[in-house]
Amino acid sequence: HVHGPDFPTKGIIMGRRGIRAAYATGRGHITVRARTEFEDFGRDRTRIIVTELPYQVNKRQLIANIATQVREKRLEGISDLRDESDRNGMRIVIEIKKDANAQVVLNKLYTQSAMQTTFAVNMLALVNNQSQPKILSLRNILDEYIAFQEEIIIRRTRYDLKKAMERSHLLEGLLIAQANIDEVIKIIRNSYDDAKENLMARFSLSEIQASAILEMRLKALQGLEEEKLRAEYDALQERIKYYNELLASESM
Repeated sequence: HVHGPDFPTKGIIMGRRGIRAAYATGRGHITVRARTEFEDFGRDRTRIIVTELPYQVNKRQLIANIATQVREKRLEGISDLRDESDRNGMRIVIEIKKDANAQVVLNKLYTQSAMQTTFAVNMLALVNNQSQPKILSLRNILDEYIAFQEEIIIRRTRYDLKKAMERSHLLEGLLIAQANIDEVIKIIRNSYDDAKENLMARFSLSEIQASAILEMRLKALQGLEEEKLRAEYDALQERIKYYNELLASESM
């Protein structure tokens, strides 16, 4: 069960043919009318109250257009026109002449002004890995949306996994350094310009791990806390496990 479009300015959708065509084929034209009501005033007088307009219709331009048509006598039966909108909502007042038929005037307003408009629906999406624009039915556009969301999750998870593994690798090096702190400091102090290579050879470190150790000040290196490093490392292992499970499971 699918609802029709919900326009932000409300209004009334006339019929369902346009909606059905749009959802079934990706193209359709929806006729939208202003919401109106008749209001009695004075002695046997009637006025049309407009409380909602079709989407993208400018209220000021609409009122100006109706006023122009009344002055040029292309719209007859209207004695007054004003905007009484306030913070409580829209209220355009169209007073009808005593000898005019309010319904006839309203029908003319629908045909001769923007109080009735046609909204064109073109459900365009990028398909084939977002490389080809294509008009899609509602079912197909939902399929594309879901596939796109899945791709976002996969890309994001791969990125998070990569970052977690990089940090985990770095922590492994720092844990090795912490466990052998005296020897690490001795190697650094006794090396000339080959400290990195000496650390890599002695503790089987990667270049990234050895560089991270060398970039730390000796005071910071001596102050490394194994408990904190181990807690962060263990938490990363859990995240890495989850990311791998997520990437391997379509249902997840």
